[in-house]
Amino acid sequence: MIRLKLRTGAIAATVLLLVAGAAEAQNLRRVAPERLTGYWFLTNKSVNPDVPNTGKNLDQPTCVAVSYMIGSDGRTQNAKIEKVVPAGDLGQVGVSIVKQLTYVKGSQNGTAVPVQTYYVTGFNLPEDPAKKTAILDKCKLPGYQTT
Repeated sequence: MIRLKLRTGAIAATVLLLVAGAAEAQNLRRVAPERLTGYWFLTNKSVNPDVPNTGKNLDQPTCVAVSYMIGSDGRTQNAKIEKVVPAGDLGQVGVSIVKQLTYVKGSQNGTAVPVQTYYVTGFNLPEDPAKKTAILDKCKLPGYQTT
């Protein structure tokens, strides 16, 4: 009987921790990429993404939006492809980039509070700035703090 109660208690504690972790992830401040420097500064000078040799729309002008969390240690977590326009196989390249990003806390982030944000990157973009912006704007995500 006692063992059964201990196991039940351990299971209940595990469930509570999982629920608390999910609730914490939902309560993260959602910060738009253009406002991120108040919270976190990117430290990377370069990345080495994994690029496929073959796939759908690899040669088309494309934008990719990847959402992720910056943890209290400045490392990215939970990278997720949110948008690929036009649809194709470049989303994983975006995830590969995000997984390599590292940050240090910014002036508005005294205790290194984790935030949720996203990264937009473009591939095969035209040289014309207006056309380039039009493509990248298709991958902006709603629901992120911009002020």
